[in-house]
Amino acid sequence: MRYHIRHTTCYHYPESVSLCHNRVQLQPVEREDQRCLHFDLRLRPEPHLIRSFRDFFGNWIHYFEIHRPHGTLEITANSEVNRVIDTADASIPSPSWETVCRQIQGGDPSPETRRNVFFSLASPLVMPHPDLSLMADQIFTPDRPFLEAVTDLTQRIHDSFHYAPGATSVTTPLTQVLRQQAGVCQDFAHVAIGILRAKGLAARYVSGYLETTPPPGRSRLLGTDASHAWFETYLPGSGWFGFDPTNAIPAGQRHIVLAVGRDYADVPPVKGVVTGGREHRLSVAVDVLPLDDMPTGEDPRSVGDGFSTS
Repeated sequence: MRYHIRHTTCYHYPESVSLCHNRVQLQPVEREDQRCLHFDLRLRPEPHLIRSFRDFFGNWIHYFEIHRPHGTLEITANSEVNRVIDTADASIPSPSWETVCRQIQGGDPSPETRRNVFFSLASPLVMPHPDLSLMADQIFTPDRPFLEAVTDLTQRIHDSFHYAPGATSVTTPLTQVLRQQAGVCQDFAHVAIGILRAKGLAARYVSGYLETTPPPGRSRLLGTDASHAWFETYLPGSGWFGFDPTNAIPAGQRHIVLAVGRDYADVPPVKGVVTGGREHRLSVAVDVLPLDDMPTGEDPRSVGDGFSTS
């Protein structure tokens, strides 16, 4: 399935900002099940410097600087992505979770597994917690097949935690999420990652988008989609398997991957510093459009001059 994604972020400052340094992670990653066919990044005001590089996890980072006074910063990313048929089927037979743990923690000498041991360790936003260990013990019972247990984990988070936009922010600690049993997709991904790591299993955070469908008889509203988050867990010899606890489903063709990391702190869409400006007002608009739905003759990439890759 081919998608066009438009992601616009605007910062409005009550007083002019004299200088800003920012890095954005808005270019979808390339992997076996996904190709980024085109990427265009448009910045207003025009930056004095922009450069691109890949981070430790293979995600694209676009860094830019603006040295002139400005009251508004607008960042618009347009992407065209081909999401291919899923290569990782969570319904396939899998070994016990204990076997997977032993492979990750030293039993599998393959370079890929050795690289992914990193994702079984604690990270800044997902630290060990007794509640995570308790949930892990309840789900990962002796000799239970690994993928069966992870599927159960996904469903349990969906059933036990209340989806409540506004109940948390990007700075809300995981301990508070566990206490209030409420949050958003970012929080649910962190809970799942913490439970898996409590058993020595490898899990990583995925930021991206989920194609949504308007209710029957309703038109798709522009700008009303949103960023999404889920998690992936590693099965040596088979690769990464994605699960979406917010919706209690495996990650599939409708999940478009932006970036992966240990937790949200590794993959914020926009991060930076400014001089001046005081408090700012932030607005974000996201559209995820199957290209077949685009009106005839309309080019979703026609956003003017910008930094682009194809």
